[in-house]
Amino acid sequence: MVKYSEHALDATFHALADPTRRAILARLAQGQACVGELAEPFSISLPAVSKHLKVLEGADLITRHRDGRISRMEFNPAPMTGAAGWITYYKKFWEGQLDSLARYLEETKPTGEDDNDKRKAKGKTDD
Repeated sequence: MVKYSEHALDATFHALADPTRRAILARLAQGQACVGELAEPFSISLPAVSKHLKVLEGADLITRHRDGRISRMEFNPAPMTGAAGWITYYKKFWEGQLDSLARYLEETKPTGEDDNDKRKAKGKTDD
């Protein structure tokens, strides 16, 4: 398994856990924006948006470019690669486990009557 920094993964997943932060990232995926532009679609204060931006910056999901008094934010997809790799690894693991369970259940399935025959015998149908 590829080693991932626990701190980086924790920060990335924490940042992605909030719908406002995900919406901000979706907007930044289209291109750079200033804080005011990012705050516009939300019914929250500028300080609240700034707190969300700090979380995203802490996870390295965005970078801030200052031009005098104006800060422009830019999406940094690199941390998403680590999170996606971690998810892919465990997805393969669980798919393998579920495939093994399906094979086991198929191998241990009683022969003869199937479930529909048992229900009909008891007077129960899917109808």
